[in-house]
Amino acid sequence: MPTEARDSAHGQLSKLLDHLEWADRRVLDSLRAMVHPDARALDLYAHVLGTEHTWLSRIHERAPRVKVWPQLTLAAAAELAVENAAALRAIIATDSPEQLQRKVAYSNTAGHAFHSTVEDMLFQVVLHGCYHRGQVAMVVRGAGAEPSPTDYIAFVRGAPAAVTPRPNR
Repeated sequence: MPTEARDSAHGQLSKLLDHLEWADRRVLDSLRAMVHPDARALDLYAHVLGTEHTWLSRIHERAPRVKVWPQLTLAAAAELAVENAAALRAIIATDSPEQLQRKVAYSNTAGHAFHSTVEDMLFQVVLHGCYHRGQVAMVVRGAGAEPSPTDYIAFVRGAPAAVTPRPNR
């Protein structure tokens, strides 16, 4: 990959990790705003954080201390979110675009061996979280509460995306 493309990918990844940190805080805020946080929503959010931690552990080639589907309280989730964000930020701050192309050997949760670049692992963290934050929002809304928007465009605009009223069914 040409140097310019690697530098651009590095910058884009940095911006996506900024979004991830912002979105994780927004989900936590949604769960805290509920009188009784829905257990399914907290489980999904804990999974987002447990998976972030697992990928970070793989990048650093060490065993994770948190499961992919951990049981977390809101307080423990908040702590893990801060820890994950700091670790992700450290990778972007210290790794050159060339270092992000380093291949890492790891086994997935089913025990299958793989090799991926650090960059691809970080993109997986970002995209996986987006998927499950959407599920959390559905559960929060289904419990009668209002989820915090976590769309990327809301992050870059500094304002939520327009919402079209949902039809009554």
